[in-house]
Amino acid sequence: MFYHTKKLQYYTPPQRPDPIYAKKVQELIGGVFGEMTVMMQYLFQGWNSRGPAKYRDMLLDTGTEEIGHIEILSTLIAHLLDKAPLKLQEQGAGDPLVGAVMGGSNPRDVITDVIAAAMNPQHTIVTGLGAQPADSVGYPWNGRFIASSGNLLADFRSNLHAESQGRLQAIRLYEMSDDPGVKDTLSFLIARDTMHQNQWLAAIEDIESSGLDSTPVPSSFPLELEKREVSYQFWNHSEGTESSEGRWAKGPSMDGKGEFEYVAKPQPLGPEPEPPQPDPRLHGTLKTPQAQKQAGNGGSAPPLVESVRIESKDV
Repeated sequence: MFYHTKKLQYYTPPQRPDPIYAKKVQELIGGVFGEMTVMMQYLFQGWNSRGPAKYRDMLLDTGTEEIGHIEILSTLIAHLLDKAPLKLQEQGAGDPLVGAVMGGSNPRDVITDVIAAAMNPQHTIVTGLGAQPADSVGYPWNGRFIASSGNLLADFRSNLHAESQGRLQAIRLYEMSDDPGVKDTLSFLIARDTMHQNQWLAAIEDIESSGLDSTPVPSSFPLELEKREVSYQFWNHSEGTESSEGRWAKGPSMDGKGEFEYVAKPQPLGPEPEPPQPDPRLHGTLKTPQAQKQAGNGGSAPPLVESVRIESKDV
């Protein structure tokens, strides 16, 4: 059961409207690494969790917090869109300001027109000056953005990745604004991203120290079933050998189960592929003209999709 508290977690309104900036803020709501993604990711991970109760509880706590972050950003967008220009004039299309002066128009009106042209038109046409579940270019949020695998170590690593990218984007938006209210609100969200990055690092450590899982994920798969001779080889697949200088190229592997090896010139371990010829009933291009003719003469093959006869019987 969910309850909504009318007060926001934190909020400072912007000092002035800015519909162009509102378009940018949409990325923090509906982008790949936006609040909708982490909200749905954490909630589904929690609902799907079959492990210790503390992980499920923690995931649902954080997923519910993210709902509030969407409300903060939606409120911010509403204020940024307040009194947004709704009409675009035609004069001065080539050079708006010059056209306004030459035509006797007020340059201030033309500046308003430019703002209207640069803002997200869906903020007026679709939402009536409100936020939408989409990114900064209007692409709708997609459920395929989330990761919920049922393996908590794999999921917690995805969460760390999402919070790292999300904090990066929030900080970039912070740098793009000079509005004290916007910067103050974003500073709260950035701080929560700091907590969540640390939270997922702690959760990863907790999972590993408890023995529930370890690297490589999933650790439940028997290592002897993989080709161990290549498990810790770094293959140099580009010109130059600078990659040999990294931690991944020598020394003990990070999971403590092998030794890194640098392979400067990796060689193929498999044969050249010989694709099977297509079924003649599909009329694809075969390898030789002779095979094509033979396929064309073989009209006695059974149909690709055989009919299924279903008999109804009285019960």
